[in-house]
Amino acid sequence: MIYQPEVVSQIIQTALSHPRDLGEEYATWTLDRLVDYLHRVKGIRMKRSRISELFIEEGLSWRHEESWFGERVDPDFARKRGAITSLYTTPPERSVTVCLDEMGPQAVKSYPGKQLVYPEATETQPAGRAKQAIDYGRRGKAGYVFGALKPTDGEVFTATYTRRKLVNWIDFLQHVEEWIPKDVERVYAVLDNLSMHRAMDVLFFNLAYPRWEFVFQPTAAAYLNLIEPWWKTLKSLAFKGRRFESWEQVEEAVQKATAYWNAHRHPYVWGRRRRHRPHRKPGIARLPMVA
Repeated sequence: MIYQPEVVSQIIQTALSHPRDLGEEYATWTLDRLVDYLHRVKGIRMKRSRISELFIEEGLSWRHEESWFGERVDPDFARKRGAITSLYTTPPERSVTVCLDEMGPQAVKSYPGKQLVYPEATETQPAGRAKQAIDYGRRGKAGYVFGALKPTDGEVFTATYTRRKLVNWIDFLQHVEEWIPKDVERVYAVLDNLSMHRAMDVLFFNLAYPRWEFVFQPTAAAYLNLIEPWWKTLKSLAFKGRRFESWEQVEEAVQKATAYWNAHRHPYVWGRRRRHRPHRKPGIARLPMVA
């Protein structure tokens, strides 16, 4: 099928325009969005494959650089990101920012680490190379770790549950409410868009505790929640290189790791990466020998 030059010109001009300048809510074009806009606004019916062929004929190529987060998936990304980063950098007075999330499921099993098994030497065979013990299967049930992090001082509160259910989430919020000092006037909770986090019972909790305000992060932008990097720390302190026989042992390990972290905690500063640099010993340079 041959299209008139005027139709091709409208398609090319639309593709080179910014969607929001044309009244659309998204920030970038995709083939599906372009096909829908041409049919809905311009009255032009054309398939995706034919649009790609027109681009090739005109010497244009469709963009290949796509991101899995940003305005492409969340049109309100910039506003949401700005609100969260402002809470990290310049929080309001007499308020506290809390990052909430769940980790799991955590199975009752052996977690790989640095514990090695050294085969013993015999009279006829020398000792072999170090190998890690092989462990198959899981033992018992799995569960979830619910966590709350205060970036200003790095203090963490954790609770373990066998299921990630709404009733457990409300129970966890109740414990976090008791954990936060009473003199705090405003609590800003940063969390993801899980359906459980937006349930009606959460609204009832918010009505019962009006000092809470839930700030939902943009779609597919987990890096904005500062508790995400702390999960790696918890795994290293509680699970790495250990074998668990029951869920009670996992709960005990999480409690001890949380207590250890709170005793040695440090603030989580937004936009700052902690780098481990070797410590330089102070000293005086030795002057060269003069002949």
